[in-house]
Amino acid sequence: MPIIIELDVMLARRKMRSKELSERIGITEQNVSLLKSGKVKGVRFETLEKICEVLECQPGDILIYQEDKD
Repeated sequence: MPIIIELDVMLARRKMRSKELSERIGITEQNVSLLKSGKVKGVRFETLEKICEVLECQPGDILIYQEDKD
């Protein structure tokens, strides 16, 4: 998949656990885990906005485009 989710990197930079993020943005810890692993087909802009607000970052800090090498 050409879009890479680097939520785990940003959580580490902010020294925050998935549980704390899930509580602060109002989604389950399991959904945060799915986002971190990249096993989602999409993310709502509302959720992305909350993540960026809590982590004090930009969407581009979390979502990386990587061209397919196929």
